[in-house]
Amino acid sequence: MSNKENNLIIKVEEVSKHYSGLLALDNVHIDIRYKEVHAVVGENGAGKSTLMKILGGIIKRDGGKIYYKGKEVNFETPIEAINSGIGVIHQELSMLPHLNVIENVFMGRMDYRFGCILWKKMEQKTINVLKEVGLNIDPYNLVSNLSISQCQLIEIAKAISMNANLIIMDEPNSSLTKTETEQLFKLIETLKERGISIIYVSHKIEEVLKISDRITVLRDGKYVGTMEKGNATEDKIVQMMVGRELKREAKHKGHKLGDIILEAKNLTGEGFKDVSFTVRMGEIVGFSGLIGAGRSEVAQAIYGARPFTAGEIIFQGQSVRFNSPFQAIKNGLAMLQEDRKRLSIFPGLAIELNMNLAELFNLSSYGVINHKKVNKILNKYTDMLNIKFTSFDNPIISLSGGNQQKVVLARWLATNPKILILDEPTHGVDVGTKAEIYKLMHELSLEGMGIILISSELPEIL
Repeated sequence: MSNKENNLIIKVEEVSKHYSGLLALDNVHIDIRYKEVHAVVGENGAGKSTLMKILGGIIKRDGGKIYYKGKEVNFETPIEAINSGIGVIHQELSMLPHLNVIENVFMGRMDYRFGCILWKKMEQKTINVLKEVGLNIDPYNLVSNLSISQCQLIEIAKAISMNANLIIMDEPNSSLTKTETEQLFKLIETLKERGISIIYVSHKIEEVLKISDRITVLRDGKYVGTMEKGNATEDKIVQMMVGRELKREAKHKGHKLGDIILEAKNLTGEGFKDVSFTVRMGEIVGFSGLIGAGRSEVAQAIYGARPFTAGEIIFQGQSVRFNSPFQAIKNGLAMLQEDRKRLSIFPGLAIELNMNLAELFNLSSYGVINHKKVNKILNKYTDMLNIKFTSFDNPIISLSGGNQQKVVLARWLATNPKILILDEPTHGVDVGTKAEIYKLMHELSLEGMGIILISSELPEIL
């Protein structure tokens, strides 16, 4: 083995993977050095998460070889990868909500004596590892009571607790605040100093340039190239990701706005107090602020998904109080939720059903679905949003995160809403998909739709 290969903790050669006839990975190769932060970037559907799942023993590759610490390996299960020193932080959170923090962090690795869990010992171990990620919570808390941000930090704590030599971080800060993200970056630097290698998968190019030593780009399941950090620029990475120069959209010039279609007056409820604003036809109203500031709660109150205790909502000149989202949808509101996995998609259902769920009443008669109408909607929004898939019959979970988001967006656009509420619409999507969503929002506003945009990214709001 050469000196160069002696410096590698893992080496991937010509790895391929097929899903239902779709080539997700096409002879991909990549190598990771010891004590390196190696970023992997690419658009949704580029194969990043598929590659990480193969490295973590979650799915099997169809071809190629993987060498770990100089030896060829073939992990059949995640536990094999974990026992070999590979920890994975998944893009989609894998917490078990009905269990407490201790159980989630140390599942399968609890300390016992005479068949009983040593809870005091596990409590201290959990407190210690949570401290490393800057989380100060009761370790006996049920995960169902925690925020998405806290769950993301627990996932990171779990990987650290495994004493891994290689930690794979797939979008680890997609739900973290700016402060929590900075804490994560300091933690990554500490792990690197301890001799741990990091594979960091992200859509956020500015942070990749900040924390990585090398950057590998995938596109359409193929390896495009690897750059040293010193040779990389944002424009160069974007061009490699999308295969072309991505023109930055200039801020669109303001168009003539219509009448006020929605007004909130002194809205008060759990998580928000005395909130007032208006939305005009054709206007995009941005809501900024940290996670937990009450932005989503206000939107959900308007949408009928949570109660409000004081204040008034005026919609199309009438005072309204929607008692359910179904009522809001019937009256011309639609809301794309922040937590896609928990609140938006039905993982086991087909793409076709996920896209048409909100319109099923209008697409059926006497319980019989009109497939001609269904296909019309499927074809219209598949083209409009550039959704990539092999068959409408495949479950939505088979799609990349960005394509899942597009399917959910199509579901709400199919209802022809007058007001569209978008809560973190570009959460976990790549630069190309972001540009498509921004362009779509602009086009919808020109057609007179009122849009409420909730985002943690200030540049996006601006």
